[in-house]
Amino acid sequence: MSDATRSVLLAAGGTGGHLFPAFALAQELARRGFAVDLATDTRGDRYGTGFPARNIYQVPSATLGEKSPAALARTALALVRGVRTARRLLKTIEPAAVVGFGGYPTFPPLLAARMLGVPAALHEQNAVLGRANRMLAKRVTLIATSFEETKFLAGPLLAKVRLTGNPVRDAVIEAAREPYRAPEPGGAFALLVFGGSQGARFFADAVPPALSALAPELGSRLSVVHQAREEDLDRVRAAYAAAGIAAEVEPFFKALPELMAKSHLVIARAGASTVAELAVVGRPAILVPLPHSLDKDQLMNATRLAESGGAWCIEQTALSPERLSREILRLARDPAALDGAARAAKAHGRPDAVRRLADLVEDLVAAGSRRGKVWLSG
Repeated sequence: MSDATRSVLLAAGGTGGHLFPAFALAQELARRGFAVDLATDTRGDRYGTGFPARNIYQVPSATLGEKSPAALARTALALVRGVRTARRLLKTIEPAAVVGFGGYPTFPPLLAARMLGVPAALHEQNAVLGRANRMLAKRVTLIATSFEETKFLAGPLLAKVRLTGNPVRDAVIEAAREPYRAPEPGGAFALLVFGGSQGARFFADAVPPALSALAPELGSRLSVVHQAREEDLDRVRAAYAAAGIAAEVEPFFKALPELMAKSHLVIARAGASTVAELAVVGRPAILVPLPHSLDKDQLMNATRLAESGGAWCIEQTALSPERLSREILRLARDPAALDGAARAAKAHGRPDAVRRLADLVEDLVAAGSRRGKVWLSG
């Protein structure tokens, strides 16, 4: 394979759920000698990942939100601009394949790839095919999935499906080397709390009072790491201080996989990357799906892990601070249950997902090479 064909363009929306698996694939493709570029939206690398790409390109896009004629016209214009930008980009960098990870920012690069005849694939992180991926599914060669069954993937689309799992970053694989050690009676109890940009407010409201109610039996044993929004930091820190609970509260933890590995229990939302990383590292979790997520994708993600025995799924409407307090105390008193959940989560994990997805990309590139590079004349 020539140097000209050792280039892959990844396209991902600017959320962690899309960027983290793309990050993992970029790392693996680089190890295999590919040059990797990233097309994303104007949010760019706001998660501070230091995305391992040769170049990061911002491509205009828009979310299909409001249904008014004016809003639809603005969305259409943004997408037209995005496709034009993406066509120019593809003709400049000449990728051998394009891989989309969902979110509306994947639209322009994947549509441009279809127009120019560039081999393309989608990766779906959730147990539900996302809306952008649903609209692109007929236009790509292959669809990689994270779960054995994915809602809205049916009929002729099933012929394109390859189960790979959801890739996790090298930092997660490294954290997974740390075995789970259940809390000892009377010993420290390490709790990690994070909710993502959309879900952190609920945890800021519910977790501190839940933990405050655990004193004195558990409160003095608690060591808490809590990711909270900037606007909630002061009140969350004050609540823990008033309860005498040792807590580190920050808006972002770059070494989250390492913190996950050090935890006895995790309380989190159920985004696709969160569920995949918990499973690979093998840590028990109370998962609280985002109640307003589109198509209940987080609920389905959490349910799949809970059904394996690796987590406890509690919907937000049923989770008061009082119930959360009881659940944490119950688990703290039952190290065997925590250890069993950690083992079940790890058995559910797919640490080889990135290798499987990279194999799929290599197959896609090879198939495109056999057909010949005719798209540049388009």
